[in-house]
Amino acid sequence: MTRLILAAALALVALPLAAADPMTAEEFDAYTRGKTIFYGQDGQPYGVEEYRDNREVTWSFLDGRCLDGRWYEDDRGMICFEYEDGTGPQCWRFYHGPDGLRATFEDERAVPLQEAGEGEAAMQCLGPEVGV
Repeated sequence: MTRLILAAALALVALPLAAADPMTAEEFDAYTRGKTIFYGQDGQPYGVEEYRDNREVTWSFLDGRCLDGRWYEDDRGMICFEYEDGTGPQCWRFYHGPDGLRATFEDERAVPLQEAGEGEAAMQCLGPEVGV
């Protein structure tokens, strides 16, 4: 009986997360514009992105190298990013919850990213081949 109650309680807790709708482009823009957001994956640092006006962004894997780009909403309702390196669109579904953003890649088998904090200052980008 205790297991049944526990299973029912866990199902109710998980239901709002599973049923939550992805953010629209307008919601994503309103939440991110003017912010620098750090992301983690499985509790480990993953990267940081600075969001500016006109859907312009700068991304870094926290290695000092930065890529400028833009984001847009595609016809599936996903938020897609295209960076200056020309690797093509990378599309995500973003969800907003009590702990910030959660992002799932278009290949939903990948481990989601979780907002890990917000930066107070602009990102530090070292530039290409510094020190070479």
